[in-house]
Amino acid sequence: MVDKSWSVSGVPLCVAAVVAATIGFTAAPAAAETLPWLPVNACGETGFNPAKEPPIPGGPLLPPIPPTVSIPIPYPDFVPVPVPGPRVDQTRVAQDLPADPCADPCPDLTDEAEKPETVPGSSGSAGSSGSSGSSGSSGSSALTIPKISIDPRPETIPIPVPGGPGPEPQPAPPVEINPAVRGSLTAVMAKPGVGDVRLVSQLTGQGSENRTDKRWQVDGTDLGITWETKPGEVAVAFGDTFGKDWAPPGAFGEDWRSNVLGHSTDTDLSDGMTIDSMVQDSRCHAAEIIDSRHINNFETTTIPTSGFAIGDRQYLSYMSVKRWSMVPGMWYTNYGGIAYSDDNGQTWTKDQHAKWNNIFGARFQVSAMVPHGDYVYMFGTPNGRIGTIGLARVPVDKVLNTTSYQYWSDGTWTPVSQHLATPIVGGVASELSVRYDAASDKWQMSYLEPVGGSIILRQSSSPQGMWSDAATLVDTADYPKAYGGFIHPWSTDEDLYFTISEWDSYNVYLMHASLHP
Repeated sequence: MVDKSWSVSGVPLCVAAVVAATIGFTAAPAAAETLPWLPVNACGETGFNPAKEPPIPGGPLLPPIPPTVSIPIPYPDFVPVPVPGPRVDQTRVAQDLPADPCADPCPDLTDEAEKPETVPGSSGSAGSSGSSGSSGSSGSSALTIPKISIDPRPETIPIPVPGGPGPEPQPAPPVEINPAVRGSLTAVMAKPGVGDVRLVSQLTGQGSENRTDKRWQVDGTDLGITWETKPGEVAVAFGDTFGKDWAPPGAFGEDWRSNVLGHSTDTDLSDGMTIDSMVQDSRCHAAEIIDSRHINNFETTTIPTSGFAIGDRQYLSYMSVKRWSMVPGMWYTNYGGIAYSDDNGQTWTKDQHAKWNNIFGARFQVSAMVPHGDYVYMFGTPNGRIGTIGLARVPVDKVLNTTSYQYWSDGTWTPVSQHLATPIVGGVASELSVRYDAASDKWQMSYLEPVGGSIILRQSSSPQGMWSDAATLVDTADYPKAYGGFIHPWSTDEDLYFTISEWDSYNVYLMHASLHP
């Protein structure tokens, strides 16, 4: 995902690019051996640390003043957009990894271009404190006034034009409205007892044990949404992904895929999660599984939001992002939708009718879907990070039929009233993750709470609640530019494993929290 940091560092792609180019963000030029807090994998490769880094001895106490501040001035750039778009290439290739985990499977592809001269670092070294060619620090009394420059920037104006044949039309499902049913709230549970929270491992990117940069050209990515595909296997979906030309901070690069998917059979998460394979479209290259037009103000990207399995079919909820906002932490969607796969995630079909169009800030643009019993429950927020959480449900055999959904509204499961779905918890939320723990008959829900700046956890004995008070899993005082918080399905009510992302290093990390009554 491109714009996922709620703080100043998490500016949208267009703004982040201006900032990076303007003030010369680079990684701190210190050698890796002088930065002992950086992780090193079994192959001796240095990774990234999302935690707040300790100060470098003798280093400046304050960020240097940038030499130039550029003011972007947008101008219209009219771009013809074929509608329908081109048919999606579903080419897939299998690949066996070398027996030696430190051997590069495709050095001709992953090593042919030198990396930019950066040292992997945590949030400060990659973004907020690094500056190339700037002057001024806390140790100097001189005050440098940055120069102001005007930077014209194109603003895409999409112009629809006739396209090719497009995908084959899918027949619309019949209208099957389920009647309103009165529901009830369950007793509120105690706030989760969160004990020790630790960083387990870096899951993706340079220096990770999975070496996703060398194996699948996944150098920068985020999210890490996991669900059980079948007993003993999970899928893990990532958001906006960049290849070997990526360098911190943030989400930039030419080899841009809106989403990629891996699989894991690692049942011991205490030392990390091994990714066994990824869906590939060519040698050592993870495929974009949910196609995107990659056109600003039309369809910038398609971001997975949750996944689940019913029988042999895999489902993926996603949002079609029209554009990122100039306001950090906000974006505009075309719709929230559902895609499905009948070959264990190798190829996916966007359902043409399972969509919740974004009309007047509609809810269920960013959804987390969980099957349980006779229903699939859908928890959702509007686009951006200032929405509240609503709830819907649908019979398990009607997931793709939006007319069959019932929306929780003031104690009633009400049909066809997504706009009337009432919040199930107070406050604003984004990037939901929900799971049901069968052993304890307990629902767990995590999300980014942008006002307080933390990833929090709530629990309940029913989807509609009442939900408990919030317990903090990750505080951005400790992980300054963290977001996400997607729960691993093999967690328990005592051991919670979840993924977080960090904007500057733009990679995914596995976390563990000890829970107690």
